[in-house]
Amino acid sequence: MTEQIYFASSKDGRQWNALNGGEPVLVSKLGEKGVRDPYLLRAHDREKFYLLATDLSINLNHDWDRSQTAGSKSIMIWESADLVHWSEPRLVRVAATDAGCTWAPEAIYDEATQDYLVFWASKNSRDNFAKQRIWAARTKDFVTFGEPFIYIDKPGHVIDTDIVREADKYYRFSKDEQHKAITMEVGDTLTGPWKDVPGFSLAKLQGYEGPECYQLKPAAFGKPAVWCLVIDHYSKGAGYKPFVTDNLSSGQFTEAPGFSFPFLFRHGSILPLSAEEYVRLDAAFGKSGAAK
Repeated sequence: MTEQIYFASSKDGRQWNALNGGEPVLVSKLGEKGVRDPYLLRAHDREKFYLLATDLSINLNHDWDRSQTAGSKSIMIWESADLVHWSEPRLVRVAATDAGCTWAPEAIYDEATQDYLVFWASKNSRDNFAKQRIWAARTKDFVTFGEPFIYIDKPGHVIDTDIVREADKYYRFSKDEQHKAITMEVGDTLTGPWKDVPGFSLAKLQGYEGPECYQLKPAAFGKPAVWCLVIDHYSKGAGYKPFVTDNLSSGQFTEAPGFSFPFLFRHGSILPLSAEEYVRLDAAFGKSGAAK
């Protein structure tokens, strides 16, 4: 079964093990009956988790052109209190009425407005589907969403945006389709203004997409936090390639050895867990079987 939700776990963010015997944990039978680009988010109040995904199945529909001009205007959403027991999926329309697709949804809590900024990529009929832009909408509960608005508009296509926060800064990674490369921006607020991080060391790498940045190791004992940026080497069919930095604001990442994945990881998301959460997931979706 392809284009569904798979889980994996790691104690150090480097060595990964497939959960649930490598079989899907969550399956969509709604919409296009396939889900891609999953994004896992811990709620701001830490009481639950949300999982967002693209409503899309290329395996069933086969047509990339159709998927961009006549695809879903909705995203798939699951909820869980413990990462083990999940709600039934719900298909929620978030995109503009003239959107041709709603790809790679992610979300981040906005401290300034005390709600979530949810963002995704869409082409729209208003310009004859000329290019992908990043759109966004706001929500407090992932049930009701505000009006969609253009969040990132570049000269060419832009897709696959990921945002992380460190201290009082936000860092935004996207794929610039014009140059087939990853960009890195910094801003004081989620609404900007945003500016390119000067000297971003991966800016000239081509053939990568689906950037996901996560804290590999928190700051401790006078040492800075270590961050990892994984990007999908899609042009070679190679999956994630990891790069690390101990100075996120510098934009200086180096390729990192010593990572291993049980299968081809690409365009997923990574969420730090507590020791208790890790044990609970391992007990429920251990390597040998399904949830108990």
